[in-house]
Parts: sequence; structure tokens; C-alpha cells
Amino acid sequence: MMDRETAFQALAGLRDRIDEIDRQLIELLNRRTSIVEEIGRIKHDAGLPVYEPRREDQVFENVTRHNAGPLTHDGVRRVFERIIDESRQVQRLRIIERDNGSKS
Repeated sequence: MMDRETAFQALAGLRDRIDEIDRQLIELLNRRTSIVEEIGRIKHDAGLPVYEPRREDQVFENVTRHNAGPLTHDGVRRVFERIIDESRQVQRLRIIERDNGSKS
């Protein structure tokens, strides 16, 4: 059995590792979002809808196929549902900004 001090030290080390991974995740999410913004510009210029259910299904299939766990496939899907939802929101906001900017 581990004493409290050793446990606190172990937890602190693990939490530091999580913090580093979180920083990497946010960097990757922002890189992904930059690409999403470009996709939104192209869709807007071509008159295409922001929402593409087939593309979302492809994303879900891709991430669950490459999921080695311990997250379940359902868990991965839920995470990516949120990522995709936020991505659509960014696209919509950028379209509004572009439309308002072009009217000035």
C-alpha cells in the first residue's frame, strides 16, 4: 500500500503529464480548426452547405477505426461529435463575419 505523500507525488506527476497532453490537444484542435475555417471559406464561395452528414459519418468511421482504446468507440464518437459541432459553429461564424465585412 502506498502512503499518502507518495500517492500525492504520483498524482502530481501524472497530472503534469495530463496537462502537457492537454496543451498538445489544444494545439492540434486549433490546427484542425484552421483547416475547418478554410473549408468553410471554400463552401461559402461555392454556395455549399456547412452541414455535410456524409462527411461526418466518414470522420466517425475514421476515428473509430483507428481507436485502440481505452476509450470506447462510443466515447470517441461523442468526443468527435462535439469537435464537429464546434467546427460547424466556427464555419458559421466566419461566414457571418465575411458577409458583414463585405457589406461595409
